Amino acid sequence: MGAGGDGTTIRAAVGTEVAALVTLIESAYRGDSSRAGWTTEADLLDGQRTDAEEMTAAAADPDGVLLVAEDPAGRLLGCCRLQRRGELGYFGTFAVAPAGQGAGVGGRLLGAAEDHATAWGVRAVEMTVLRQRADLIAWYERRGYRRTGATRPFPYGDERFGVPRVPDLEFVVLEKPLRATAPPPTPTRLSPGST
Repeated sequence: MGAGGDGTTIRAAVGTEVAALVTLIESAYRGDSSRAGWTTEADLLDGQRTDAEEMTAAAADPDGVLLVAEDPAGRLLGCCRLQRRGELGYFGTFAVAPAGQGAGVGGRLLGAAEDHATAWGVRAVEMTVLRQRADLIAWYERRGYRRTGATRPFPYGDERFGVPRVPDLEFVVLEKPLRATAPPPTPTRLSPGST
């Protein structure tokens, strides 16, 4: 997938990185350490954001890709997951280390996921974002995502997704259409006398 001008590389994750990925995701969303970045959900949720079982499944998913961004020293800076779901690519498991937020890593990861979705030939990328995260929704909207009008309930009672601190959590569905991926045109030869 390549390296950026700053030496940051985006590539597929490997199974041996599961523990490091769980730590990265938890640091971006949960607890006081997440407050160093702007993606924290610490005021909305306690408990875990992910676990080793979920990340192991993501890394091995034959219908998806788990991408990581790493610096030249091999330190993980961020991650995201893209799953093929019929005519949609579903984007999630998106995290950037709090100290590195605002440096462009998230935008590069999102772009790499969209490139994968385009190569798959899906018509759009879909995601769900907590309705309360207006700042994050606005960030996605600046990158071409729009609210579909659909919502999905938060899984209250399933602590694998966190322990809610507020009673009205729900997800909004965002979607971005992808450019059409047409096959290259077939060259045609004009016969003599044709115009």
